[in-house]
Amino acid sequence: MNEPTPQPGRSRPVPLATARGTFRVCVDGDAAAPALILSNSLGTPLEMWGPQVEALSKRHRLIRYDTRGHGGSPVTPGPYSFEELGQDVLAVLDALDIEQAAFCGISMGGHTGLWLGIHAGQRFTGIAVCNSAARIGSTQGWQERAIFVRKGGAAAMHALAESSPSRWFSEGFVQAHPAEVQAAQAWIVGIAPQGYAACCEALATSDLRDELHRITTPTLLLAGAADPVTTVADAQTMQARIAGARLAVVPASHLSNLEAPQAFNQAILEFLATLEHAS
Repeated sequence: MNEPTPQPGRSRPVPLATARGTFRVCVDGDAAAPALILSNSLGTPLEMWGPQVEALSKRHRLIRYDTRGHGGSPVTPGPYSFEELGQDVLAVLDALDIEQAAFCGISMGGHTGLWLGIHAGQRFTGIAVCNSAARIGSTQGWQERAIFVRKGGAAAMHALAESSPSRWFSEGFVQAHPAEVQAAQAWIVGIAPQGYAACCEALATSDLRDELHRITTPTLLLAGAADPVTTVADAQTMQARIAGARLAVVPASHLSNLEAPQAFNQAILEFLATLEHAS
């Protein structure tokens, strides 16, 4: 895979040895500031968070990492589970000697955040679950995609990249921002097929709806008004089951951090400010 080019003025990704393997990680901001870890969506590397780095690293130690199966992180045999993906987050924090952090994840990363809130809430000051749901898609749909990718390899990843804009972005954004859309498509092409498939298999089997009531960590649920994948209704359903959860809706489709970065950043910063006030 071609290594994505770091953006000017930002730290370069480095390999971080953890108890669960060596992950590709990027850390920005003051080492003494409160920690915030970002978890990417299916089919993207840590570079997906580019529009958030400047805003979120001003007051936080910002940690981005490639999820297992993606980018420069371990591509281990699948299927994966969200227990594995959640434990990976904890391992990254442990390797950086971070006892407690805030968490923000989008789509698959948001589902990882739900798992962490249920099973490791004491490690987090707050959890932002963006463009996600307690149950994403269907078992059959994810299994079929995993089989397609495992059999098709690189050609299948190219096919997914071709079809991704309609799932990720609104039509207006696709027309107005072709360079950004093409960059996102290139991310998919660069993902190892076996890693992508193994994450699809994790999504196929994970249903956290009946466990949401166990989350006591402060939670933000962020939805895209035009998201056809994980809808505003999905976020509202989670809000009804997580005590005290906040809801924010931004004018975007599924990858809202890329389509509406200012609104996304504002919602996350406001949530983080409430955590600082509470502490």
